This record gives sequence, structure tokens and C-alpha cells, in this order.
Amino acid sequence: MLNDEEELIKQKIAEIAATADQYPAVVIIHHVPTQTVRYLSAWGLQLLGATLEELMALGPNFSPTYFNAVESEEYMARVFQLMYEKEAPEVHTFYQEVRTTERVGWSYYLTSMRRLLVNSQGAPLLVMGLAVPLHPDNHFATKVQRLIEENQFLRQHSSLFSTLSKRERYVLRLLALGHSAPEIAEELCISEHTAATHRRNLRQKLGASTTFELGLYARAFDLI
Repeated sequence: MLNDEEELIKQKIAEIAATADQYPAVVIIHHVPTQTVRYLSAWGLQLLGATLEELMALGPNFSPTYFNAVESEEYMARVFQLMYEKEAPEVHTFYQEVRTTERVGWSYYLTSMRRLLVNSQGAPLLVMGLAVPLHPDNHFATKVQRLIEENQFLRQHSSLFSTLSKRERYVLRLLALGHSAPEIAEELCISEHTAATHRRNLRQKLGASTTFELGLYARAFDLI
């Protein structure tokens, strides 16, 4: 059984590898049961400065080694989980931060992954990904970086944000849009004193001392 599966895996990887280096993207194949890299195209190996054998030896630690550890834990864990769900979408697409030999700091990639091979019982064996680099000089890369930073902020501060009432969230939105206490009072039909109290309570709950910091919450949690 295991020998048969391994033969299927080798055949499928050989099929993809035959043309992978022609694609304008990095091609990666993971073994789903062990969450281990089984194939990476030549471009990907060059970018990571590693051999396939070195990557395979990392096992599940491959992603946190080369990718943003927090993003990796969230997205890759979810992707492997989805491979076992029959009703899940066929393709999963997300942004990734990767440390490569190209430049200092993070490089940004748009990655799409899909189930590539299942065994005779329908259980997933391989998942394939295509990772397209976003050039740092492209304005789109800047927008992606902002989205990733907002998502990180959201995860780190979601517990604080959850303590806000519906009214406080609306006041937060108005503050982030630059409204003064008198303007908020008029908008909500409340006294200026009450509006000022809402503003003070928001800053205390969120640990925000400036309007800029309040704006970070408003953007990350889609209030503006």
C-alpha cells in the first residue's frame, strides 16, 4: 500500500517537474500527511539558497523557517486542513512573506495551492502551489505589504477590539475619519461631554494615545 502510494507520488512529481521550470512562478509540492516539501522548482531552490534534500529534512518546519512564522501557522495549517475537507474550495490563494536570497527583509508572493494527488481512498497525498513574486518597485507590492501588516495588527489586537460596544465602534470610525467631539455629538445626537467620554474610554480600552493609533484599529477592523 505505502509502496504503491510512493510510486504514485514519484510519478506525479515527475510529471509536474518536466515542465515546472518553464512557468513564470515558483512551483512547490508538499506531501500532505507529513507536511513535508517533496519538490521545489529550480527557481525556488535558487531563491531560498537551499537544496531539495535540505528542505525535505525540515519536515513541517519548512514553512516557519522561510516564511513569516505567524502567517505560516495561520495559512499553511489551514491549507493542509482543507485538503481533507471534500466540500472545501479547490484552490486556495493567499499572500506570503518569504525570506529569500534576493534582498534583505521580506519578499512578497501571491500563492495559489490545490490538491494534486489523492490515494485510492480519496485521502490527499500531494498539494501543489504556484508562488508569483510581487516586485518591490510595483505599487501593488506596497498595497500587499499594507494588507499583511493590517492583518497582523488585527490578530494581535482582536481581543481588545472585541471589548468595544457597537456604539464605541461607531465612535471609533468617526474619530478615525477626523471628526471632533462636537461633530460626533451632533452625528449621534448626544452631548459633547458624552462624546468626549466615549473618546476617552476608547483610548483607555485600546491603549491608544493618538488619533493615528485609533486609525490603525479602524482600518484593520474595516471600520473605514
